[in-house]
Amino acid sequence: MNLFRFQTGDGPHLGLMAGDGRRFDLTAAAPQAFASVAAWLGLPEPVAAAREAAGRAEAFPVAGDVAVLAPVDAQEVWAAGVTYERSKVARMEESESGGDFYDRVYEAERPELFLKATPRLVVGPNQPVRVRRDSTWDVPEPEMTLVLSSAGRIVGVTVGNDMSSRSIEGENPLYLPQAKMYDGACALGPMIRIVDDELDLRALAIRLTISRGGAAAFTGETSTARMRRTPEELARWLFRELAFPDGAFLMTGTGIVPPDDFTLRSGDVVEIAIDGVGVLTNPVA
Repeated sequence: MNLFRFQTGDGPHLGLMAGDGRRFDLTAAAPQAFASVAAWLGLPEPVAAAREAAGRAEAFPVAGDVAVLAPVDAQEVWAAGVTYERSKVARMEESESGGDFYDRVYEAERPELFLKATPRLVVGPNQPVRVRRDSTWDVPEPEMTLVLSSAGRIVGVTVGNDMSSRSIEGENPLYLPQAKMYDGACALGPMIRIVDDELDLRALAIRLTISRGGAAAFTGETSTARMRRTPEELARWLFRELAFPDGAFLMTGTGIVPPDDFTLRSGDVVEIAIDGVGVLTNPVA
């Protein structure tokens, strides 16, 4: 079961996509529980509520030409760093100061967590992501992104693109907020896959394709099985001393890093696919 956010004449609504591809308007079917992503994530049992409302939603079909929005409205987007060994090695190599602290945080009990985006900064499917004008080395970071209820439970996952300036972070790790957080640096979508017994968050294949001039300029693949930490562990650390009354999104790190001589260019197209979750496509501006 998938939830999505789409534009209507009276504002954004939440929709449900069934396994056969049919789409329904959850907001019309249950206006209070599904008035927004925040309303849904604030429910005591968001997954059970979505399943219960699915039957009623069939009376409210969604036309095929609606604009699908980023699946976020009031939620902060956080990110975890250095959760894959490949990411640790890349960060150590790019760092002008040697980067042994990346090795230490990879092995430590406490993960690296940082604020990636406020809702205003998140773009949806087919909307442009950006590279910074003052950066010379830029890459997308394909990441399984957890959808967390206000109680801190993992209720869904979506596809995330954590755009990153490797030149700025490599110059000084204290520049991380500038390397990671700017206009067009975060993309999410297109759907939220509701967690169920068929979805193993520890064994999802993630694929990245960067197209340039109609041809593949880079491809890469990894699996969430290579994560150093579990999704549940990362969620617990995020909620340890922070409250999220509207829920939260948590990017879980990347295991795909293009070679050092590769950098994104304006006009490239980034496609991130996660098995069982969806495909997120964004042009680069």
